[in-house]
Amino acid sequence: MSKKEAAFNDIIRKVRKQLFGKGPERIKTHFIENIAVTILHGNLTPTEKFIAQSREGKEMVHTARTSMIQEVYARKVPDGLEDLVGSKLLYLFSDINVEEDIAVSVFIFEDKIAEQ
Repeated sequence: MSKKEAAFNDIIRKVRKQLFGKGPERIKTHFIENIAVTILHGNLTPTEKFIAQSREGKEMVHTARTSMIQEVYARKVPDGLEDLVGSKLLYLFSDINVEEDIAVSVFIFEDKIAEQ
């Protein structure tokens, strides 16, 4: 893993820990042109796992996890993220599979992500 990927992952983990009280256990990011694809494993808190035991609970956890992340980034891009990649964040798409406890975030930047 490159230093840039590790630093990017640290920013993502910090945001999620602040927002949900728990960061992902594992993160892997791939940079492709102006896109960063981040795969996150082990996201859910024990409380979220308990709530997700019902269909309605799964939907609630899914909605909270996806909507809250997108709202947070829309309000304010996390400190250091754009500086790290050398470009302005344009869009964030996020989803989570609650049963498998795996999430994906796709960050689309204005320009190609700066090389090392």
